Amino acid sequence: MITGVPDAAPRTRTMTAEEFAETTDAILASVTRVIDGKPDAVRSALVCMLAEGHLLIEDVPGVGKTMLARALAASVEATVRRIQFTPDLLPGDVTGVSVYNPVDREFEFKPGAIFAHIVIADEINRSSPKTQSALLEAMEEGQVTVDGTSHPLPEPFLVVATQNPLEMEGTYALPEAQRDRFMMRISMGYPDAANEALMLRQRDTVNPLDAVTPVIAADRVRELVAWARNVHVSPAIEEYAVGLARATRQHPDLRLGASPRATLQLVRAAKVWAALDQREFVIPDDVAALLEPVFAHRMIAARGSGAARGRSMTDAVASILQSIVGSVRVPVATR
Repeated sequence: MITGVPDAAPRTRTMTAEEFAETTDAILASVTRVIDGKPDAVRSALVCMLAEGHLLIEDVPGVGKTMLARALAASVEATVRRIQFTPDLLPGDVTGVSVYNPVDREFEFKPGAIFAHIVIADEINRSSPKTQSALLEAMEEGQVTVDGTSHPLPEPFLVVATQNPLEMEGTYALPEAQRDRFMMRISMGYPDAANEALMLRQRDTVNPLDAVTPVIAADRVRELVAWARNVHVSPAIEEYAVGLARATRQHPDLRLGASPRATLQLVRAAKVWAALDQREFVIPDDVAALLEPVFAHRMIAARGSGAARGRSMTDAVASILQSIVGSVRVPVATR
């Protein structure tokens, strides 16, 4: 792809480029010490945090989904809560409830587990859709409303949810509205032989999380977010992102394409992706690299379509997105 330096002047920053690179490199290194051989998954988790999105990690049990979430949380000096989603979990356990105080003769709000900087929603698809929906307002608006009163959540706020594949016993499908709240969905995959052998040697008697120390405080995370938010996106790149989203809505093999929220989150994620590469502008490669993790979990392939025939839904959607990347015109830099 042909790229060029944008013509817009850089904006005022809250930190230098060197500080941003040094801090993000330290976070990546901290998490990578726990998650061996999965640099793409680690980078995606950091992108979600700095792009003010939320991450869904989907894979079979035992491949490190929760470990990745815990390693990221341990690398940031912020409040962390873990919610184990089970069939009997209630919405109030997540958001909090109002409890009557007989002494003061009034109701008091008791915050739920959602009130933390980083919330690990473990096995989110093992709870009912009613309980899953308790996260909707929190993930979109950064607040929860109980008994008509809204309560703001701390900033930054990140939900890292894990789930097992839907074909496994005892799971509930995430509703479309819930999936659309997640900026990205990634899979861990099995480790290669060398990293699995290394894991056996290193983790026989030691928990790698015990050695993780925070490399950044929550207020500094806000500075990283502000830096990435100001990465330049040219009108041509915006049109490219919109063109990709519109192509999913018009594709004959898709029953559900990308929402406007998906387009917005694609551009936000691309800004962070560019910043991690020490660039102050987004190029088409940034957008294309993030298309599948940002769009795929929102898509629904049409049953009986050519793309879906003989494939799983995940593979069918991935194939469609690859064809869309090849069909949408890539913006060319002009001088």
